[in-house]
Amino acid sequence: MSSIVLDTARTIVAAARAAGTEHGFKPLTVVVLDAGGSVVAVEREDGSSLKRFEIAFGKAYGALALGVGSRALMARAEQQPYFVGAATAAIGGALVPVPGGVLVRDADGILLGAVGVSGDNSDNDERAAVAGIEAASLVAQVD
Repeated sequence: MSSIVLDTARTIVAAARAAGTEHGFKPLTVVVLDAGGSVVAVEREDGSSLKRFEIAFGKAYGALALGVGSRALMARAEQQPYFVGAATAAIGGALVPVPGGVLVRDADGILLGAVGVSGDNSDNDERAAVAGIEAASLVAQVD
């Protein structure tokens, strides 16, 4: 199974944080998961509020679990709240269906993992995640 390696994860984290700084986002927490859902790298910026790791992890883990970005999970939650509630329970509660959880693919479309960001509003969290993924020359899947 292909997956995100540590050096790539560090590039993603650094670039996501840099994007947040550049755009004036609130302090971020960035989580990078491999294709199996294990944490490869995580950083919490000074001032990032309580429980941001759990939220960022839930965005990324939920995206991996259901095979779509967390923006698509939000749309599904709006249309099928019982399904998303049941899926959340089935995966142990680690599903946060708002933007900021982005799947990571290589140029051939192979799933490598996911990035979750939390700290600012959800759209900005997603922007930071995408910037990190693209800085590592990988493909971001938000839907």
